[in-house]
Amino acid sequence: MYERVVEVPRLLSFFGAHDLLPHPKLAEARSALSAHYAAELGEPFTTAGLCYYRDGQDSVAWHGDAIGRGRKEDTMVAIVSLGAPRHLALRPRRPGPSPVHKPLGHGDLIVMGASCQRTWEHAIPKTARSVGPRISVQFRPHDVR
Repeated sequence: MYERVVEVPRLLSFFGAHDLLPHPKLAEARSALSAHYAAELGEPFTTAGLCYYRDGQDSVAWHGDAIGRGRKEDTMVAIVSLGAPRHLALRPRRPGPSPVHKPLGHGDLIVMGASCQRTWEHAIPKTARSVGPRISVQFRPHDVR
């Protein structure tokens, strides 16, 4: 990160298109989301990223999922939140209004589509509050990270 090697402040796991997901319900969720968003997305969700936030000190900095073709093409990312609630912060990439904070609870779904990943950034900020563990499951189409 920024020309340095740093510890990632959460635990990560990535499952490619041909990898077996760690639980059958995740495969069901990916299939259901692919079917629901097929007309808009034009392709299925093929990968799954899992991020384990152990407590309030685990976080992810401001970013857009713009590695691969998502950097130049409109695409979609569907995120399912499991476990303890955390706030998702959203802000435009260009200077503008203050960040918006949305609580994500157990079972909540947020879908960021069209140009959202290129024009907005999102983060899960650290918190001093006592919070339990949370898993974020991100479903993406081919070649979007």
